[in-house]
Amino acid sequence: MSLLLLLWPLALIQRPEAESPLWARRSLILLISALTLRYLHWRCTASLNLNTAVSTSLSGLLLLAEGWLLITGLLPLWLAWRRFPDRRRDVQKRHRDWQASEWRPHVDILVPTYGEPLAVLQRSLLGCTQQSYPHTSVLVLDDSGREEVKRLAKQLGCRYLHRPERLHAKAGNLNAGLSQCHGELVAVFDADFIPQQRFLEHSIGFLLDPDVALLQTPQSFINADPVMRNLRMESWLLPDEESFYRWIEPVRDGWGAVVCAGTAFVVRRRALDGIGGFVEGALSEDYVTGIALRAQGWKLLYLQQKLSAGLAAESMEDFVQQRQRWANGTLQSLGLPHGPLRAYGLSPGQRLAYLEGVIHWLNNLPRLVLMLMPLSYGLLGVAPILLDQRAIIELMLPLWGTVLLSIGWLNRNSRSALLTELTSWVLTVPLVVSLIWNVLGSSVGFRVTPKHRQRSRGGWSWFLALPLIVLSLFNLANLLGLVQQLMLAGWDGVGPLQLGLVWAGLNLLGTLIALRACWNPPQSDPSPWLSLDHAAELIDSGGHCHPCRITAISESGVELAFATKVPPLMNSSQLQWTAAVPALPVVMLQIQERRAALDWGELSQPQRHSLIRWLFCSDGVWPDRRPRQELLGLLMLLKRLLCGGSAPQAFDRSLVPRRS
Repeated sequence: MSLLLLLWPLALIQRPEAESPLWARRSLILLISALTLRYLHWRCTASLNLNTAVSTSLSGLLLLAEGWLLITGLLPLWLAWRRFPDRRRDVQKRHRDWQASEWRPHVDILVPTYGEPLAVLQRSLLGCTQQSYPHTSVLVLDDSGREEVKRLAKQLGCRYLHRPERLHAKAGNLNAGLSQCHGELVAVFDADFIPQQRFLEHSIGFLLDPDVALLQTPQSFINADPVMRNLRMESWLLPDEESFYRWIEPVRDGWGAVVCAGTAFVVRRRALDGIGGFVEGALSEDYVTGIALRAQGWKLLYLQQKLSAGLAAESMEDFVQQRQRWANGTLQSLGLPHGPLRAYGLSPGQRLAYLEGVIHWLNNLPRLVLMLMPLSYGLLGVAPILLDQRAIIELMLPLWGTVLLSIGWLNRNSRSALLTELTSWVLTVPLVVSLIWNVLGSSVGFRVTPKHRQRSRGGWSWFLALPLIVLSLFNLANLLGLVQQLMLAGWDGVGPLQLGLVWAGLNLLGTLIALRACWNPPQSDPSPWLSLDHAAELIDSGGHCHPCRITAISESGVELAFATKVPPLMNSSQLQWTAAVPALPVVMLQIQERRAALDWGELSQPQRHSLIRWLFCSDGVWPDRRPRQELLGLLMLLKRLLCGGSAPQAFDRSLVPRRS
């Protein structure tokens, strides 16, 4: 029976999600729910260790933590019971409808900035000013008041605004911008986000419906996040946000509860004016503003098409602090008038969909309990759960096997079953600290995540590493204690000690991998590198063309592959690969067999701008990746843990895929 329960979802998920009928998803939701309730019934009635006060307390605490995570884990599944739209199929129709209409609204593009490097801001403004939709104006909202930003805005044809008082962080900055523009629509891009040339052309048709207030698009990234990069698992892991934009947002769209993500969206000015502008006094002004619009009866839509890309956090400490800010902002919203608890006008399903985002951050507390609980086996000599071989085969294996086999199919190939949990190992402790501070009434203020920084040498994120070092030492002591107990009691059978040994071993492995991820490698070149396969010609000083293929490219250089040996290059050599970019001068950096790493030569401003536009603003360049085979990924992860990984360098870059 248990084997059949495992084989049934495995057979069901062989078809791609987009082709699978709604009944298949609902059947799997019912199966996982039934297995969860069956497992929890056993946990409540037959698995508690009630021998002593200590064992009773630990057993009850483990049951509460596990039960909370299992029940809240069912919430996003049951939200997915309803059919949710995929508006990528409607883009062309909406575009034709808009072209057939006479509606040509003016769009004010707002770009709030506070201290980002000019190179980062320039990318965003080049994308904003080169929209194929002509009726636009770009307003740079500079809260740092830098003269060089003012000059850049003027150079690129943007309006510039610096408000005298920096109140209410990003929301206040956006509202100051609203007071200086009068377009019918408003688009917002963070200073590190680069819209594709046809962003507005693809988006405006969805606002033909006068009841639609906002269209949100996904966030994608032109660099690997620190977990991927520090472990050198860029080709195996997907970004942490991928699950939200490919699974959670579409599901919430089915309930009319789309989350405004703060960048890469278009909003109707009249709707914003109706709620008094972007909601101030909230750390997550985007999340709360979206709820406020929905509570007023406006529709919020989600288009699951990658029309822009930005920068992920570049160091592990910045990555964690960014998540702490998101957690604090979401938790703070519970007490706000426009938050998911207090906002009027939401249906029960919409309120539950918005609250699911709050639960996501609360789950870190029971997750920490599960991380600590194996210590009770070896350090305290207490088994917090009683089980035997029958319980493992008939109760645990069907539930966890079904979840692990089906999770990738259910979340539309946006995350793997086990590898994605690496991020939670790093985040759990600092997010629990944030949760405690939030409960005590104290939280961090708004802080812009640093971008485009160089590091001459690697270093540890010590405030993240120290708790993991302590946990690793405790887990090691726990593991040794369990081995000693098993040597005395015997290794026969499957019982609490054997379970504790496996659990403690996995915990130790998890903390060591998380610890390894906290080491930031050197970063001499902060420019994001993209992988692609694109035909090119290398033109030497004599005018001879040498066919090659571009395998990696950035604003700072390019890597080429040749069919034969690399030709000799002089300082006047150039690379030509597309009509959109003039032939660019190149300088040889390094040669390896049939490959060459080159730096760009001295580029003029028009050349550099055309390169940036081709790299980041071309239409449809950001693919939806699928997780690679997870078993091989786990083996590669163990190799990285045991042997380490080199810092990104020529022919071994930290790469993000780009379509050719």
